[in-house]
This record gives sequence, structure tokens and C-alpha cells, in this order.
Amino acid sequence: MLEGVIVKGIGGFYYVKTEEGVLECRARGLFREENLVPLVGDKVRIQISKEDNTGYIKEIKPRESQLLRPPVANITQVIIVMSIKNPNINLWLLDRFLVMAEFEGLDVHICLNKVDLEEEKRIMEINNIYSDVGYDIINTSIIDNSGIGELRDKLKDNITVFAGPSGVGKSSLLNEIYPGLDLKTGDISKKTTRGKHTTRHVELIDLDYNSYVLDSPGFSSLDLDFIEREEDLGDYFIEMAKHKGKCKFISCVHFKEPDCEIKRQLEKGNIASSRYDNYINFLEEIKNIRRY
Repeated sequence: MLEGVIVKGIGGFYYVKTEEGVLECRARGLFREENLVPLVGDKVRIQISKEDNTGYIKEIKPRESQLLRPPVANITQVIIVMSIKNPNINLWLLDRFLVMAEFEGLDVHICLNKVDLEEEKRIMEINNIYSDVGYDIINTSIIDNSGIGELRDKLKDNITVFAGPSGVGKSSLLNEIYPGLDLKTGDISKKTTRGKHTTRHVELIDLDYNSYVLDSPGFSSLDLDFIEREEDLGDYFIEMAKHKGKCKFISCVHFKEPDCEIKRQLEKGNIASSRYDNYINFLEEIKNIRRY
């Protein structure tokens, strides 16, 4: 049997990169009984049918990591791409992506794109919010080529998922780094300032340097139903997690409880108000999910 990596999945067919090239495969029926769905990024073993030369996935190797949305396995890092303008940066959405990445325990970087469109003061304001938390930030622009080399270095020797809403420039950035990719890019609608969905399926793109990148479909929301308890949400905000256990109540959710360490840190300016506001917004959402 051949070994390979699933680089694309469409309509029940899986395209597996092997030493013999990319082969079209189907999954064996037993996977359905095991409630196991092959994902892009899965390392698999396949068998080729001599009758029709079709490959069949016989084994999915244990996953080192997995994301639910986009559905991808074995990635080594997430680069969250947000534009600072056109469309304007959405910190609420950025924080949702960060919560998801922290939940999965993935190495995460923030790419702040289109910095040529904004004043330096606003750029530094966003940088400071997230660098103070501990996140690595890359400021990029394909107009003046800023940050492109740094982003290229981040992609080297990694399996990277590019996360972020449509229109922020994910495909344009990849095209700038690897012109041969020729990924389709869409215009930003002047009426809605939302990008047109230009990536129609999840696909692992083979780059240089033994690297892959996943240019995933744009999306505007992420469900938080993977968080089981309200008090667990703070675990996925780095600046809150380091103060865990310092509140008066063990089950403190850092909202209306007295003697709360997180609210003390907020008053001291050690936690950004935008991050805390988004935390409270997510907390209410989780409460509603649990209620119904």
C-alpha cells in the first residue's frame, strides 16, 4: 500500500499526494461505521484497485491536531489574517479565531494585512493589544511589500492554515509569496465591504521548502459550542488564563462576581477593554447555547 497526505476532498473523492503523484481515492465504508471522516491533512495508507485504477483509503493515521472549521488535520500552526481596512478589522471575529486556536492548542500568529491603508497610530494600537497578550504579529502589505519576507519565513517547514474572513487578502498574500500558485482573488463589494467567497473548497497547497498551506473558505462566524462550561472560556484568553485560581470563587466567570482578579487586572489596564468586552459577549453566547 502507498502512503500519502490528503490534499483535497470534493464530493466524496479524496486526492492523496503520494510518491507516485496525486491520486484520486475513495474512503472505505467502514469509516462511516466508525464515525470517522477523512480530512484534508490526514496521513493515510491507500490501496490501488487494479480493475479501475482507483485508490481506496484503507487507514487514517492518528492525528496530531484537528480543526473543526475549516475541517483540517495535522496542521502545525494557524496564521489568522485580518485586514486593518477594506474591510475594517473586526476584533470580535479575531478574538473568536484566537479562542478556537487556543482551544486546539495550536501555535498561532496574527497577520495584520493592508497596513498601507491605515495610519501608523491605529496599526500600533492593534499591535499593542495582541503583542501584550503574547501573540506574534506580522504587519503586511502587497502594495509596498512590507512583511512579505517575514510571512514567507513563517510558512517554511510548516503545515499552515490561513484563517480569516473573505476579503482580507489571504489569496493575494499567497500569490505574492508564491506567484506560481495563481490563486483566485475577489474584489471587495463596495456596498457591503465583505469579500466574495473565492475559495470554494478546502485544499492543501503544496509549497516549496517541504511546506503546505491551506487557503480555506472565508467565513463570518465560529460556533463556540465546543466550550462545555462557562468558566472554561477564560482558559482560552491567555491574559486571563495566567490568573486562574486567583479569584474568590473557583467557578468565577469574571462578570458580576465579587473579588474577581480578572476585573482587577482590567481596572489596572493589564487586560484590554476590547478583549474583555468580547469575552463577555462570548460568555453570554455560551450561556444561551447551554440554555437551549
